[in-house]
Amino acid sequence: MDDRFRLTDVLLANMKRDRDRLVKLLEQVNNHWGYEDGLYRFYHQSFKVYHLQELTQQIVVALHSIAPEDKPFSPFFEQLLREGTGQTFSQEANADWVRRAAPLVQAFLHARYFLEMAVQYADELDAAPQLLPSGFAALLCLYDIR
Repeated sequence: MDDRFRLTDVLLANMKRDRDRLVKLLEQVNNHWGYEDGLYRFYHQSFKVYHLQELTQQIVVALHSIAPEDKPFSPFFEQLLREGTGQTFSQEANADWVRRAAPLVQAFLHARYFLEMAVQYADELDAAPQLLPSGFAALLCLYDIR
C-alpha cells in the first residue's frame, strides 16, 4: 500500500478515536468568548485579542494528537503559528495594530478551520474516499500527506 494511503487511513482513524474531545474543543472555540469575541477584539483594537493565542495553542495540541505517526505540520501552518502565537501585548502594538494583531487572528482562524474539518470528516467518512472533499484534502496538506 502506498505510504500516503496508509497515513491517510491512520489520520482518519485518529480523528475518529479523538472525535469526542475534538467536538468539545470545537464547541469551546466557537462559543461567544472564543471565535465571536476574539474577532471583535481585533476590530475593537483590544489587547484581549491576544487571548486567541490560548485557544490556538489548545487546537494545536489537539491537531498534534491526531497527527498520523507524529507527522509534523506543513511549513505554511508552522509559519502562521510562529507569527501568531507566543506574542505579548505592549502599548507599541496599538501604533501598528493590524501588522501586530492580525497574525494572532490568522493563526487562530487556520487552526480553527483544521479542527472543524477534523470533526466534520470524522463524522462523515467511514474510509478515505477516492475523490477527496476539499476539507479532508486540506487536512492531508496540514500533515504533508498530499
